[in-house]
Amino acid sequence: MFGSILRTLTVGLVAASASVAAVQLPPHAPRGTSEHYRRTPGQVVTKCTVPNTVALTFDDGPWVYLYDVSKALIAAGGKGTFFFRGGADGCIYNEAQAKRVKYAYDKGHQVASHTWAHLNMSSLNWDQLHNEMWNVEEAIWKITGAYPSFVRPPYGEYNPTVVEAARARGQTIALWDFDSLDWSLDADSIKKRYKDLVDSRPSNVNALNHEVHQHSAQVVIPYAIDILKKAGYKLVTLAECLGQPAYQFTGTPAARDASWTCEGKATKV
Repeated sequence: MFGSILRTLTVGLVAASASVAAVQLPPHAPRGTSEHYRRTPGQVVTKCTVPNTVALTFDDGPWVYLYDVSKALIAAGGKGTFFFRGGADGCIYNEAQAKRVKYAYDKGHQVASHTWAHLNMSSLNWDQLHNEMWNVEEAIWKITGAYPSFVRPPYGEYNPTVVEAARARGQTIALWDFDSLDWSLDADSIKKRYKDLVDSRPSNVNALNHEVHQHSAQVVIPYAIDILKKAGYKLVTLAECLGQPAYQFTGTPAARDASWTCEGKATKV
């Protein structure tokens, strides 16, 4: 059945054009678990809409520090959102990588797409965009059984073609309204940024972090969780802070087979 769903979705996406408003669910998808039609594919979101919520989001995994982030969030009664890459820094299908993806999903965190190779999406054509997006969606689907509703374009770069491709794929484009700058700053500087944020008392927060930096995952995030929780914010997934479904549909993970590979999936640019 899984192969049938993949073939159905692939055929439908190949036939899609830039004028497509939305992609239909594959006919064999478990529609009873889906809220696909309650949202607007192709929407670009930066801010949460549910008051008093914080979405801590993490790019560029799956990586070893995911476990530290997850444990800190769950200990505080919270959840996070992980935007996974496919083949940029180790294949997502490798046993250790796939285990991290499944772990995050099983713990109740939201898992989503950060595209395959972390390319600037604004520089890609229609076919290249679909290749970058589909390959990660397929991997997350195989590993977890869930088909993601959210994609975060690398560097936050997008254009009208990216929006149309996301719409055709049923994806919401997820940006942010607070950048921790954990990719460039030391732990003390990032902690100050979080302290200043909390002191400004925004209604809600959609924060960009990276799970691949040890100082961020092990030092900054526990601190941020603590001060955000003390300030009365609820730590939720991005989907929850927007009041939208995290997945187009959910089902049973696929069995590992020869298709669990990164070979031949690179986008030709």
